[in-house]
Amino acid sequence: MPRAIEPNHHAYGRHVGLLVQQLAALPGIGQKSAERLAQHLLDCSEEEAAALAHAILDVRRTIRRCSVCHNLTEQETCDICLDSRRDQGLVCIVEQPRDLLALEATGTFGGVYHVLGGRIAPLSGVGPDDLNLATLIRRVKAGKIRELVMATNPTLEGDGTALYIVNLLADEPVKITRLARGIATGSVLEFANREMLSDALKGRQSF
Repeated sequence: MPRAIEPNHHAYGRHVGLLVQQLAALPGIGQKSAERLAQHLLDCSEEEAAALAHAILDVRRTIRRCSVCHNLTEQETCDICLDSRRDQGLVCIVEQPRDLLALEATGTFGGVYHVLGGRIAPLSGVGPDDLNLATLIRRVKAGKIRELVMATNPTLEGDGTALYIVNLLADEPVKITRLARGIATGSVLEFANREMLSDALKGRQSF
């Protein structure tokens, strides 16, 4: 395996090396992709580079977690939670905001969401306390939720997280369902097509 180039030893100098290092740290970006992105940034105008830098900083300054569902938003409460046309008694539980976006793209789900912020993964050091479970319990205990739809990813850790939540809420008078398994075990919601997710929502089953 080729050794990653240290920032101080990059052929174009230390600053390019630092840029490549930061880009390579992004999810799904390897060393070669980071090199290509760095080259693009070197080739673009100073105005374009500044626009990208400002966009990143603006996102960091303005985006927060919804106080209700933990989705990403620029407000205290996200537009989905504030939408009076949504069924507030139907809550879909997802791992990450990107999973919420994938389900929203189907145009099928008329309820609201709860974003866990991950999944229980002991080998990665992620436990129940690291997820947004306390707020989920408070929402359920408020008594306005009649159904929870488990839409954690159909992986070993995703299923384990869903089972943990089911056991956690065993004494609460709330119906718990899960997405139909038209989504193959081991796959990720983010990459499922729109029709597959729509069918999974419509055909959800009791957990």
